Amino acid sequence: MLATLVVFCCIALPADTPRTLVATPVAESRTPAEAPRIEDASGVKPDAPTPKAMNVSANEETGTGVEPTASPALPIAAPVRPAVTEAYETPRKRAIWYGLVAAGHVGAAFDAWTTRRAITGGYGVEGDPTQQPFAHSGAIYATTQVGPLLMDYVGHKMMRSRYPLLRQLWWLPQAANASFSWGAAIHNYRVVP
Repeated sequence: MLATLVVFCCIALPADTPRTLVATPVAESRTPAEAPRIEDASGVKPDAPTPKAMNVSANEETGTGVEPTASPALPIAAPVRPAVTEAYETPRKRAIWYGLVAAGHVGAAFDAWTTRRAITGGYGVEGDPTQQPFAHSGAIYATTQVGPLLMDYVGHKMMRSRYPLLRQLWWLPQAANASFSWGAAIHNYRVVP
């Protein structure tokens, strides 16, 4: 980025340099002997194309009607819209999102604790086939956090979505996951006397 800026600064002309129009010659077929030498053409550089600023509004036969205008060559049909028209993520939504993050992760940790408690006491077995390999070790605490983490990501993406229906239901994945974890934890807690 810096190198590009330096290159552009070095080749830019000062504003007070007068601009001269250079007529471009018509392409001619020349033999290598007639071609201009490189040393002769080194001082001549091409000029930028001139903007189309003339507007013909009347009859050209009379010689009148050619008037300069300040309109750009390509007219803009509508004003440029900003990339984001509204702030989808408000401070209130962000606070609710953090609350659901806490509820989901605490519920998952409580579910892991009560599951371990029920299994080590001999009162039940793990019903989730993805959690069965981890149910007899402390790894269950880490693996139960994967679901809430995934739902936090999905909820955050839905909150910032460009689709209105997804923006209205952004809380649903986190709330469903948290309620499932808390429900399983309460069930496991009641199993053990």
